[in-house]
Amino acid sequence: MRKLLDDLLTACAEGRSVAITLLVETRGSTPQKAGASMLVYTDGSQSGTLGGGCVEAEVKRRALSLISDGPPELMTFQLDSDYGWDDGLICGGRMRMLVDPIRAGGEISYYQELARQVEAGRGCTEAVVLEAGEAGVPELSRYLFGRDGVCVAQRAGQPASARLLANLRPLSQRPRAYVAEGVSYLPHLARGKLLIVGGGHVGQRVADLAASVDFEVTVVDDRAEYVTEERFPSCVQRIAGQIDDVLPTYPVDEDTFCIVVTRGHHHDEEALFHLIQRPSRYLGMIGSKRKIKMIFDDLRREGIPEDRLARVHAPLGIEIGSQSVPEIAISIVAELISCRNLSGRS
Repeated sequence: MRKLLDDLLTACAEGRSVAITLLVETRGSTPQKAGASMLVYTDGSQSGTLGGGCVEAEVKRRALSLISDGPPELMTFQLDSDYGWDDGLICGGRMRMLVDPIRAGGEISYYQELARQVEAGRGCTEAVVLEAGEAGVPELSRYLFGRDGVCVAQRAGQPASARLLANLRPLSQRPRAYVAEGVSYLPHLARGKLLIVGGGHVGQRVADLAASVDFEVTVVDDRAEYVTEERFPSCVQRIAGQIDDVLPTYPVDEDTFCIVVTRGHHHDEEALFHLIQRPSRYLGMIGSKRKIKMIFDDLRREGIPEDRLARVHAPLGIEIGSQSVPEIAISIVAELISCRNLSGRS
């Protein structure tokens, strides 16, 4: 989404007309889920995808006809023998698509704010009114709500109604896209911040994988040669310094995931001591059961309470019989994704 919004704002800054298409509702089996989007340019090129096939081609055709003259439009596709028979996409589901033309010099403040919210990574929710009157506002009105549920932008002629607000689900529950009382709610979930303590082979592999699934990664190691841009090109921050100097002041909040994968028992214990009483979303440490027991016993002697020890994922990672470094990294990132996407969901 970040790239598509960047492309949209770049086109608008260059004085080009475009149409943004947004999958606002799906039912049954469909090639893409609600929230997928595609940008269509006047020359027929595109950024993003709605799943390919004849549905995407039809949406693009309609978008091109609306770019020069036409209001936003809602399109509905039933994926049966009328769509997809020639390319195997007889899914049997239904897709509803918003096509929003944006002409050169047109109003784009909604998309500018959406881009700011998405870039900040704290989470926001779009609400698209699909049925006039259901939410007390006109059809195809659009509203953008920040993480705190406050409306920060709208592409509509009137304020958000109480009914529309009543169906807004907290982002802390990490909801998927949903439709309630004729309104499509499309959450942009907060990006997790991942702190990796240890720049060795496991930390390096975890960083690459985690960045590819939308974590913002920071790596810390006391050896400067292990936290170079060459080794960690996907990290937003690379910190060389002693664990006892860096971790006490490193910002950790409820959106921060922390993993301890240093090169030895002593460094692992140091890192865990500094992180275990911080308000992280996830805290995990690599190691054998024997090493973990030894470290936990030491931390008990340091006064760390049992309830804090109990929240540590140790050994970290989902059990998949990992043996190689890539397999270990996969198991760790899988557990991070599970914690991010499933923990606390009602």
